[in-house]
Amino acid sequence: MKKYLLYFFLLAAFLLFAGSTTSYAQVQLPQASPAAMLRQTVGLTDITVNYHAPGAKGRKVFGGLVPYGQLWRAGANEATLVTFEDELFLNNERVPAGTYSFFIFPQSDTLWNVVLNKDTTLWGLEGYNELDDVAYLEVVPHKSAEFVETMQFSFSDIGTNKANLNLAWENTEITLSIETDIEKKALENIQYALAHAASDDWYTWAQCAEYMLPRKEHHAKALEWINKSIAIKENFYNNWIKAKLYAHNNEFQVAAALSAKAIELGSTEPESYKTYAKQIETAYSEWKKRR
Repeated sequence: MKKYLLYFFLLAAFLLFAGSTTSYAQVQLPQASPAAMLRQTVGLTDITVNYHAPGAKGRKVFGGLVPYGQLWRAGANEATLVTFEDELFLNNERVPAGTYSFFIFPQSDTLWNVVLNKDTTLWGLEGYNELDDVAYLEVVPHKSAEFVETMQFSFSDIGTNKANLNLAWENTEITLSIETDIEKKALENIQYALAHAASDDWYTWAQCAEYMLPRKEHHAKALEWINKSIAIKENFYNNWIKAKLYAHNNEFQVAAALSAKAIELGSTEPESYKTYAKQIETAYSEWKKRR
């Protein structure tokens, strides 16, 4: 009996101790390599980089803290992660949409490599398997304009569908070129928007038609869309877009007639029309001469 009582008291003491320790709050303290997140939209594609940013702290970084000839996590703590919302081209290599661990293979010569790996659960290099690599890209490191104490990612040269992703630390910087397929994404968005447009939504049809103005291969479809917009609710705006469609195809007589219609309808909604008045009236004057 005494033996069972002893077991009982020992078990009770253990449970009491375990319960008391698990109730302790975890103290949040500054990290040596703080977490950072970088996000940028390139074209219509969101790109996110999650990483921990180590500091040089008086140490030699490349060729020292980060040895040459060894894979590096491009940060500290967990592996750095990069997320591409859509398929894109990284240094002219196609990379599928997804989240990837981001590694760098620095070398003492002028050629480094960036490695994307589909395993996103890694702590540093623990568990890394090259069979999970999805991209192996060549980059040429160059000397940064100034000393960078804390490692950082950045975006630069952001254009309509292009940008650069940079990583800089100490006196070194590498750059990856990014290019997104903005046309493919835009067409997908257009198809979705038109499929879900409300029955009285004239504007979405007009907006999609206007996007196609510089894209002659889609003008037949754009004309169909703008006619749909006019059928829902005719106004100066959709007549103006239709006029521009015809002008793009050198049909200036039709374009002039449609712009005249836009001017007439503009008088019924002067507040909205005044933003477009000058360009519509100027175009009308020019197109009349080119009949």
